[in-house]
Amino acid sequence: MQPVSIKKTSPTELTITWKDGHVSPYTLELLRDSCPCAGCKGETVLMREYQPPPPDRSTPGRYDLKSIQQVGSYAIQLVWGDGHNTGIYSWEYLRELCRCGECKK
Repeated sequence: MQPVSIKKTSPTELTITWKDGHVSPYTLELLRDSCPCAGCKGETVLMREYQPPPPDRSTPGRYDLKSIQQVGSYAIQLVWGDGHNTGIYSWEYLRELCRCGECKK
């Protein structure tokens, strides 16, 4: 499953069109709040779990998408206005995040 198109379709929305024809609209807020990096989601290293503090959703630029960079042939990296850029969003993860009517079923 790979995208054929990734576009910022409004100041608050990113839309991905997939190879199978499915169209997934994402709010920038959903994407930023779902960042998969260890600093946002936590991680387990050497049998110790790191759980990050709740995010400050009022941080200026938090939901301002500055750029999108492709990572290999499996993901994208989003760069946000608050300087955050460590989340790598795999195609599978993005498809799981889709909240369209078809995917919510």
